Amino acid sequence: MIRLTWLQFRTQAVTALATMAAYAVVLAATGPHLARMYAADGLSSCHGGSCANLAVYFTGGLVRSIYLPLYLLSIGIILLAPAVIGLFWGAPLIARELETGTSALAWNQSITRTRWLAVKLTIGGLAAIAVTEALCLMQSWWAAPIGRAVGDGASAGGLAGGRFTQLVFDTHGAAPLGYAVFAFTLGITAGALIRRTIPAMAVTLAIFAALQVAMPLWVRPNLAAADHKVVPVASVNGAMPGPGGSTFTLTALNVPGQPGA
Repeated sequence: MIRLTWLQFRTQAVTALATMAAYAVVLAATGPHLARMYAADGLSSCHGGSCANLAVYFTGGLVRSIYLPLYLLSIGIILLAPAVIGLFWGAPLIARELETGTSALAWNQSITRTRWLAVKLTIGGLAAIAVTEALCLMQSWWAAPIGRAVGDGASAGGLAGGRFTQLVFDTHGAAPLGYAVFAFTLGITAGALIRRTIPAMAVTLAIFAALQVAMPLWVRPNLAAADHKVVPVASVNGAMPGPGGSTFTLTALNVPGQPGA
């Protein structure tokens, strides 16, 4: 059963391996030079607040070079990977068997339907996780100097900002793996219900695209607890920093009948 599943899955596997190989070659060819630029600008040896100006200079040079398109390309590939997995790995998995009628043969052999489905889900799911994680690890290694520079106070510009911004959060940590598993499961479910490959792929794409838009815009902002800060008025002197880099000024007023107000 494992051999049969591999034979049916070999086209997708070869395509994924070729894509990862090309991705790795591009990042390996440009990553060392990016790290040398980071060190040459003095960021490797700076400490504290002195790094901010150097970080701004470093990221400013990247925006005017080939590294900005490469950065956006590497991010885009990770964002698209779960959608591709759902479309071409998940949706055809059961729909193709039902549409072509091969399920009647496959499900009447000595292999039970439960084992048939379990093997396909295991191999496909593990492959989806492995491919997505490999892409994330390669991109994280390549973009490490950029992340450190932004953390040192560089203006993001055309680069991603903090770790909770849309591009960074969706392409690092467990988020890409969650998207990949969801897209794979969504494709399988759509294929099993619709029983036709192309319509199942269309439904998978529509639902997953809507999710990727809704999560960062409407869902994720409501998951983080609000940050509250209490500042005694007596300790305020002039402008105070506010959220998003804004400033505000508190002044004391004498209220009749309210001493100290």
